[in-house]
Parts: sequence; C-alpha cells; structure tokens
Amino acid sequence: MAVCRGSGVPFGGLPETTMAEVRRFEKRWTADPKLATAVLSSLPKDAVLSRGATAGLLSFMREGQLELSVFHYSAAASACEKGNQWQQSLDILSSMSGRKVSPNEISLNAAISACKTGCRWQKALAQVDQMPRTRVTADAVSYNTVLSACEKGGQWQVALGLLRAMPARGAQPDRFSYSAAMSAKSRGSQWQLALRLLGAMSELQVAPDRVNFNTAISSCEKGGQWLLALGLLGQMQAARAPPSEVSCNAAISACEKAGQWLEAVCLLSSFPELRATANTISCNAASSACAKGGQWELALHLLSSMAALSLRADAISYNAAINACEKGKQWQIALSLLTGMLLERVAPDVISYNAAMSACEKGGEWQLSLELLRKMPEMEIRPDAISYNSAISACASVGQWQQALSLLGVMSEDRARPDEVSTSAAITACARGGQWQLALSLLHEMPRTRLAANEVCCSAAVSACEKCSQWAMAVSLLGQMPLLRVLPNEITYNAAISACEKGGQWQLALQLLQQMADRRAAPNKISYSAAIGACAKVGHWQLALALLATLDEIRLDLDEIGLSTAVSACERCGQPGLWAGRRPLLLACRSPSARR
Repeated sequence: MAVCRGSGVPFGGLPETTMAEVRRFEKRWTADPKLATAVLSSLPKDAVLSRGATAGLLSFMREGQLELSVFHYSAAASACEKGNQWQQSLDILSSMSGRKVSPNEISLNAAISACKTGCRWQKALAQVDQMPRTRVTADAVSYNTVLSACEKGGQWQVALGLLRAMPARGAQPDRFSYSAAMSAKSRGSQWQLALRLLGAMSELQVAPDRVNFNTAISSCEKGGQWLLALGLLGQMQAARAPPSEVSCNAAISACEKAGQWLEAVCLLSSFPELRATANTISCNAASSACAKGGQWELALHLLSSMAALSLRADAISYNAAINACEKGKQWQIALSLLTGMLLERVAPDVISYNAAMSACEKGGEWQLSLELLRKMPEMEIRPDAISYNSAISACASVGQWQQALSLLGVMSEDRARPDEVSTSAAITACARGGQWQLALSLLHEMPRTRLAANEVCCSAAVSACEKCSQWAMAVSLLGQMPLLRVLPNEITYNAAISACEKGGQWQLALQLLQQMADRRAAPNKISYSAAIGACAKVGHWQLALALLATLDEIRLDLDEIGLSTAVSACERCGQPGLWAGRRPLLLACRSPSARR
C-alpha cells in the first residue's frame, strides 16, 4: 500500500495508472501547481471509493512541498462527489480552514453535490446555510443542488421553503429550481402544489420546459388526476415544449390508474400526431387500462400489435393481457397467454400465474387453478399469499373444503402467511361443503393467529350455519359480531333470516328484518323473500301479504322464488278467492313496468 511521506496516510485505493501520474509529475508540481489539479480532477471513480484515498493524495502533495490552493481542494471535493464519498468531501472542506485556504463557490458546491449524491439532504442544506459565513454567495446552482437532494429524500416541505427563500437570498429560481421542487412534491403526492409551481413560473417569467411539464404530469398521475394530466399535455405545444415519450407515457399512466381505458387508447393512437414514438411502457400502460376497464379483446389487440411497432412484449405486457382476460372471465385465453410467454421466451412471474389462477377460479376451473399453483415452484417462482388465496377461492367456489383447508395449512409451511382473504375463502368452502362446525372453528381461530374478523368472514360463517339449518348458531353469531368490532351487512342478515326461514322461526326472521332497517343495512328482495317464506311456512299469510305490500311501497322487485312463496301462502290459507283478490299486488311486485 502506498503511503504519504512523513504522514503515514495511506492512499492505496489509487490505481497504478493514477500512481504513475503522481510519480511522473511529482517534481514538477511546485513549478506548475496546475498539474496537481489535473491529477485530482482526473481521479477515477473506483479510486475515490477507497475511503481516504483522495485525502491521502492531498497529504502526499503537501509533503512534496506543494502549496495547495482552493483549486486543489475543489478538485479533490469534486472527485469525492464522483465516488459518492460525501463524508470525505465534507472532511476536505473542513480541513481547508486549518490550512488557511478559504473555500469558494466551486468547492462548496462540490461538497453540496456530494451530499446530494449520498442522499444527505440535511447535510446539503446545512452547507448552503453556512455559505454566508464563508463570504461566498450561494448561487442558483447551489440551491438547485440542495433542492435535488430534498427531492431525492422526498422532503417537499423543505424544498418549497427553500424555493421561496431564494429571491431574498439573492438567487433567482430558474426552471431547474422549479423542476426539483415539483419533483419533491410529486414524490409526496402533492399534485396541487406542483401545479401551483408550474403556474408561478409563468408569473415570474420563467418559461417552463418539457421537464417541468413532465414533472407536473407525473405528479397528476400519482394523484389520480388523469383529466389534469391530459390538460397539461395539451398545453405543452402552446408553451413551445413539445411532448416527448415521457410526457405521453405519464399521461397514459394517469388514465390507466383511473381506469380510463378509452382515453388511454386514444392517446396511444395519437402518438404520431404528437411526434412521439410509442414504446413498451406506452403499450403496457394502455393495456393495463383496458384490463381495468374489462376490455379484454382490446388488451389482446394491443399485445398483438406490439410486434408491428417493432416492440418486444415483456412480462408486464403479458400480465396486463392475462389480467384483462381474468376480468373478462376468459380463462382459456389466459392460459394460452401464459403458455405463449414461454414460447416467446418471456419469463412468467408470480403476477402472471396469479392472474391466470384467478381467471381459472372465476371460470370454475378449480383443478386447473391447483395445477398452476403446483407448477410455480417448477418455474422457480415462489407462490405468495395471493397465489394461495386464488387457489383456495377456486376450491371454495365448488365446495372443495378439504382442498381449501389443506392449502391453508400449506401456506404457513411455505412462509405465505394466511390472511383475512385466505380464511374467508376457506370458511366459504366449508359453508358450501356443509361443514358449519369447521367454518365456526376457523372464525374463532382468527384472533389467535392475529387476524381481524371482517364482514366477509362473518357472513361466510353465518351462511355456513344457514346452509346446514343451524338457525340458532346463525342468530347467535350475528349477535356476536359487534363484539368482534364488525357490523353486520345485508349479506349477513340475509343469511341469518334465511336460516330462520328454514327453521320455521318466523318471529326471529321479522325481528331481524326490522333490525336491518334500524342498523342502516337496507333490506333487499332476498331479505323480504326469506321473511315471506318464514311466514308462509307457518301459515301466516296475512303477514306474508303485508310484507308484499311493503315491497310495493319501497319499489322493490320480487324474484320468482319470493313470488312463488307468496302464492303458496295464499293457496294454503284455505280461502280460494284470496289469490285472485291479491293477484294485482303480486304482479305489481313482480313487474316494474306495472308501476309505470
């Protein structure tokens, strides 16, 4: 390791090429100090990465009787900035006072830039605040560097305060200042402030450029303001800042996040007019928008058209198309796309498999969903909670409770911790498989596994009791829900009322129907059908018809089952003329057109 003469300071991080330069010019430094500055300025990045190497070289030069000037220190500080050594840069700056060398704007800006590169916005801010003490005026470059450091750290409040303070400190903000401050706000989802800054630029006669507009559009995208993003895109031409691919992609992404598929596709098609070239990001964003809007055919068209644009589809492209097919219940096409990825040498990821599994689940193909889950490890893809949730939900849809419980157990072994979705799906599987005891057991186990019961879990458990004619358990569980900090919803009440209907508990059914209204859970036709059925079963035709009259008053349509139940109540009352007399009311409840 090379050591400075007399000082013992190592600078072994310097490569042999740099050491050769040092030895070559060592004797000439005294006569021509600029040579030393040149060596410091040309330090490669990998040399500076060795902590102390730059400081060691300065010491070596000093031992060689070279009188170091501010230029040498500035070059050394800049070298540290290149090597991401912010602390070394500050140390070099600090050592200048001991050598009676006053820093200038170059050395101070180099130290500030090093702090920015090292993501030390506080240190960068401290340096610019200390500049007046060194009788050096901070210029726009100094402030812009600190603003960029704040942007990297997501400190939009600090950036805004600094931007406002610049004129009073003798530094006029320019477009770079505004861009950095707007970017900081974009990271903080402060799209309103970003737009205000863009407007303030015109007031201060600072012409916004493409970067400023792009930052504002990106801020709107993060804030879900797709309409404003499109508006800004339209303003760019008038401001003589033609939109680029970055501008258009940010606007398409804003539309995608808001599910505005038509606007996203229209914008993509207008790229030639805007003299922008569509890339993979553009197509992926538009395809994702189509997926959110349920436009699976359009998503497939975008995927297939990428080749015509000389664009290679990536995993994101395929995932968007598979996701669109999942939402469109096109499980066959989703599986075909998954296979197509392998043929096109595009590696599927966990998102690809999860979307395909969800498509199979929605299509009732639970066995295919399980097969995809089994294949994931073979593809070196680790299933996550979403993967297992899709498979369990697929099993639940067809009442495969044994498979659902088995998967729930495997999740923990595979380090994919079951969540509320997993448990809800397993409870639903037990409900559809007639396993009400297991459903209740899963619900009661949730607190032990640090899972909070929710409406879905409780509703599934009540439905399990209803399907197995356990009306007492269903009503009891409904009453316990407030203790679990869960408010019953329409689904929960409907399941409990149906359980009472099956058990002939007409009084309880009517109480629950009334309770729904009191607790702001609006009864629907399922609620009334179950209550009418409960009354009809025990021959209370008057109550059944009274409920029918209520249905007509609140303008709810009765389904075929409810109508048949009401007719049966009339037929069993022993009064042959009752059905004929009540027929207009029954027809009114059945047909909305009868009310017009």
